[in-house]
Parts: sequence; structure tokens; C-alpha cells
Amino acid sequence: MIGEVRSYRIKPGRREGLIQFRTFLLICGLVVSSQPLCGLAQQKAGPSETSLQRAPAELDGRQDFDFEIGTWKTHLSRLLRPLTGSTTWVEYEGTTVVRKVWNGSANLVELVADGSSGHFEGLSLRLYNPQSRQWSLNFASSQSGVLSQPTIGGFKNGRGEFFDQETFNGRAIFVRFVISDITPNSCRFEQAFSDDGGKTWEVNWIATDTRVKD
Repeated sequence: MIGEVRSYRIKPGRREGLIQFRTFLLICGLVVSSQPLCGLAQQKAGPSETSLQRAPAELDGRQDFDFEIGTWKTHLSRLLRPLTGSTTWVEYEGTTVVRKVWNGSANLVELVADGSSGHFEGLSLRLYNPQSRQWSLNFASSQSGVLSQPTIGGFKNGRGEFFDQETFNGRAIFVRFVISDITPNSCRFEQAFSDDGGKTWEVNWIATDTRVKD
């Protein structure tokens, strides 16, 4: 009959069974509800720990030139008159010494060489910028005594590339400096000019270094 409230008596055996069943459901619910929270905690902790471990190696390039610290035997080839159509090269043999400065945030390169065109002395000051994570390479020869316009860049996959724009013989040109073929005992340096906006490049400086063992 509608509206009638009926009361039932639960037998003692059934009552104990219901209590046990409800307790089982409560425990299952607690286990299920705790799993997403644990998973979320693991997801949050994982990337954070990984990023902390990887960040210094990925972002800090101040050790890029550590491979070059020491004394090297240098074979140098120079194009005498770049961007003139000349194909006359001169050869030099000499010594390069690289010293670490500021615990690796800078280094100083001294090159002394002799060849068919006479005596050559060069100096390069390399400075690391921690904000941009790039290097500036500042070169000077003993003949000029003035630091040239720096080439700026960095290393990727074991290859260093550095660029700048400057004036050469009254014309605006691009300069590219590449460091490649790096091994514990050898490396290669190449400078090239472009007077057509980077469409073509003419190499005018090639230096191959071989480490002098102590």
C-alpha cells in the first residue's frame, strides 16, 4: 500500500554479513581513491627531478673549450687576398697555447707561427656570456694590436659555429668561424667570408692543431 512504511527484522547472521560487506566496500573505496593521488605525486616529482639533473648540462656551455686547454702544434693556411678571386695560399708552422681563465668562463689563445710570408703572432680572447649562453671570439694580430669585431655563437653536436658582420675593404661582409673534427688530440679551425649575404662562402683561413703531449 502506497505510503506504508514497513519494518523488517534482520536476522543476526545476515546482519554480520552486511557489516562485513560494507567494511569491504569502504576499504576498496579508500584504495581506489588513493591511487590517482599517488600517481599525480609521482608525475609531479618525476619531471622536477629530471629537469634539475639535466639543466646544468643542457644550459651551461662554459666548459665548451675545455678540450683545447694545453699546447698544440699548428699548421696554418691563409688565403692572401680574400674576396678578390685570388687562389694564392701561404703556409705556416707554429705553436698554439690555450689557457683557461675565470675557471673556464674565458680562455686565452696565443699563436706563434712562421712561414713563407714571414712571422705571424695572433691572440684570441674568448668570453662566455652566461645570460645568452654564447661565446664571443675576439682576435688580434701583433701587427694591428687591436681586437677585431667578435664572432659570436656556440657549440652543437660537437661543432662550434660563430658569426659576425663587419667591413672588409670598404664592403659589408659576413664572417663565419667554424671549429670541427674535435678529438682529444686534434681539432680544425676554419674562417670564411661572404659578400653576398651568406649565399656563398669563401674559406680564407684553415688551422689544424695536434696536441703536444707532456
